[in-house]
Amino acid sequence: MRLSLLDRSRTRRGHPASAALEHSARRAVAVESAGYERFWVAEHHAVPGIASGSPAVLLSAIGARTSRIRLGSGGVMLPNHRPLVVAEQFLMLAALYPGRVDLGVGRSLGFTEPVREALGRLEAAPESFAQEIAAVRDHLEGAAPVTAWPADAGDVPLFVLATGTGMDAAAELGLPVVIGGPILDSPELPARLESYRRAFRPHRGSSAQVIVSLDALVADTDEEALELALPEIWAMARSRTTGVFEALEPVDRINAATWSGTESRRVEKGLATTVAGSAQTVRRRLEQIIERTGAQEILATGSTYDREALRTSDRELARVVNG
Repeated sequence: MRLSLLDRSRTRRGHPASAALEHSARRAVAVESAGYERFWVAEHHAVPGIASGSPAVLLSAIGARTSRIRLGSGGVMLPNHRPLVVAEQFLMLAALYPGRVDLGVGRSLGFTEPVREALGRLEAAPESFAQEIAAVRDHLEGAAPVTAWPADAGDVPLFVLATGTGMDAAAELGLPVVIGGPILDSPELPARLESYRRAFRPHRGSSAQVIVSLDALVADTDEEALELALPEIWAMARSRTTGVFEALEPVDRINAATWSGTESRRVEKGLATTVAGSAQTVRRRLEQIIERTGAQEILATGSTYDREALRTSDRELARVVNG
């Protein structure tokens, strides 16, 4: 079982927003030492809680500070970019860091309507997504009408971040699929994955692959791990009230806040769906998820305010997965 990490460059109360990028780079160095397979970064625009708006720029900096771990995006949002530009950016990365670069793509739009307007894209049809993925791949493989340079940078594996119709696009194009979020708890998931595997059309010898993306945090006890999970879940619960996804806050500040009944229910639900606990608890939860999905890889996405506790959690998660 491979273990990788998606870091969203979360901002933290009391720290400059720009510090989140340095925090991401340091985390990459640490998880490389712990044996993680990949380190992926995110693309979010005009979100106060997330400092990463340009995966290629951040990956270039992280590549310079690491030596083995694969570098990728989780993901580049194709509605925001022209396929040629995406291909050029990741071919440049592949030339700088040979054999280490992945390209994960998604189709999410901006967090709010003003952001979507600023990005110039108000909607993204599933059909367009499949066409845009195919166009990016053509550029990466030198099969497009114009050539993306540097053309000799080597292979850049493509991954599709998918819920629902994204799986159909991945199967049609013969690409690995990354699944996460509410779909992991959906009763329809086994059937969706079976459909993906059955409809899979190999491309250049590819085979169906499933990567499961989930929040995973490890501590000495279940209670301590749930405390680690609280800042991220609180930010999400608050965002549904305020419309703003905010910086991570310390646990004691969150506990001292006045929670509405709705926020309490949202936090409770979030904690219940997060894979947070002792090593034994997390191992059991991951085994259940792997059995249900047939996944070949875990893409951990957990974060918390306390960076030292997060570093320990990342290290312990590697021990849980790798034994």
